[in-house]
Amino acid sequence: MNSLRWPQNARCAVVVTVDFNDEHGILTQEPRIAGREKSLSVWRYGAKRGVDRVLDALEEFDVHSSWFVPGRVAETHADLVKRISTQKHEIGNSGYVCEDFDTLTLDAQKDVFRRGQAALAQVLGQHAQGFRSFTGNWAPGFADFLRDEGVTWSSSWRGDDLPYFHMPDTDTSLTAPRLVELPLHYELEDEPYFAYNLSPAVPVGQPRIPSYREVLQNWKHDFAAFHRFGLCFVLRLHPEIIGTAGRIDVLRELLANIRSRDDVWFATGSEMAAWWQQSVEANEPGHPVEVYARHRREEA
Repeated sequence: MNSLRWPQNARCAVVVTVDFNDEHGILTQEPRIAGREKSLSVWRYGAKRGVDRVLDALEEFDVHSSWFVPGRVAETHADLVKRISTQKHEIGNSGYVCEDFDTLTLDAQKDVFRRGQAALAQVLGQHAQGFRSFTGNWAPGFADFLRDEGVTWSSSWRGDDLPYFHMPDTDTSLTAPRLVELPLHYELEDEPYFAYNLSPAVPVGQPRIPSYREVLQNWKHDFAAFHRFGLCFVLRLHPEIIGTAGRIDVLRELLANIRSRDDVWFATGSEMAAWWQQSVEANEPGHPVEVYARHRREEA
């Protein structure tokens, strides 16, 4: 069992994250959807209805969350983004239009990050401290760049049940603040269960839309395990998916279940990163992120 003791003497920690991508995420995943208004309306539903329902559910259970917003969405839905921020939810950077980082050079990745930051600053008057790569991957050197730009945390990678530190890519970064990663799990996201479009097929293979009850049970079961082992439960949601009239109650019931325990620390990404920086000296020996960084340096 994990020996960490979380703030407020909590047994485990919970970070709720929301990706407000509007139509841009699906256009990156499936470019053939461009110009297909019926299909695009599925992803535009978030701005139309989903954001409000998610905000209401979070307010009902007194949860402050972290939202990732591409710069273009901040520009086109400025009032919504301002309202999210006004309700004390954190706004993070997700590039400019949910770019596929696998297709970009390091310089191009830096450029879209800066475009996203500029758009968020224009709307909110401040820069984001958190970052999420839409596709999860980034080029060597990007973590150092994020630190230099004042970013304190990311929630892009996977591979653990607890936060961890990204390793510097260069020796000159050894004195810079460490970048904290809040790792994701596919089973703790709404998209793998519920994303669906008939034509073009999203996802490829057209699996069924699952029972809401079974998805809720999956999430409750995972939370119970994270609680038992004293871990950090990071939930990833999308307003166009979880924010439908029926699915919003899946989120409400999950939050009610978590709130029924009095030993859970709810944190935003920035709050988690700040606490981790202060409380944890280093990654555990042999952590995969350090092994990967070492091999990469040896191959360079």
